Amino acid sequence: MRQIVLDTETTGLEWKKGNRVVEIGCVELVERRPTGRTFHCYLNPDREFEQGAQEVTGLTLEFLADKPRFAEVVDEFLAFIEGAELIIHNAAFDVGFLDAELARLAGYGNLLARCTVEDSLLLARQRFPGQRNSLDALCKRLGVDNSQRQLHGALLDAQILAEVYLALTSGQGEMGFGDQASADVARQAAVVQRPVGDAATRVRVQPDADEHAAHAARLAVLQKKSGACLWLQLEADGA
Repeated sequence: MRQIVLDTETTGLEWKKGNRVVEIGCVELVERRPTGRTFHCYLNPDREFEQGAQEVTGLTLEFLADKPRFAEVVDEFLAFIEGAELIIHNAAFDVGFLDAELARLAGYGNLLARCTVEDSLLLARQRFPGQRNSLDALCKRLGVDNSQRQLHGALLDAQILAEVYLALTSGQGEMGFGDQASADVARQAAVVQRPVGDAATRVRVQPDADEHAAHAARLAVLQKKSGACLWLQLEADGA
């Protein structure tokens, strides 16, 4: 399975008011592992920032003045995400802005014609109802290091979101951007050997409470998307 974790930065909060995308950051995952492939670009928005938006990103119109317009990078961007599942935090925001950019160009359609979208904010709300589920709040709750996130940046936020998404959906915090040795130790610690008879052992993986919760949340997502989840039906039948 190929997934693209995506984030954007913009000149303001609403695309309907003519705000534009100023940065796109994407991280590729294959079988839930980072491949090292990324897509990142700054964009000249040809308009001013709304009040407050510039302080969030640290970007300036002077810095963006010599950057390409969206039309100049659209083919490369779409080729990178084509056919993937997009993982986006608060997907309606980013998809709305990117679709607005595509609508300014002829013949490009919209994102959902090319990709499926998974909203990590909705997943977080299902797992942690009634709690704050911003990216920073999830980093703290799930043990993901976001110490480098002093300002919002699309590529850094996409990398952090990749870590958060894996922890959110599997209970495993290590994504591969950090120390692989730590992941190996954690993986080995989760394996327990139990004797079976006198001559053999059976290896059994013991999920922890977070993994049980992540499993239940994922089943709920499958139930919502498909209308039926065999695993939940088996559990209800006592299988």
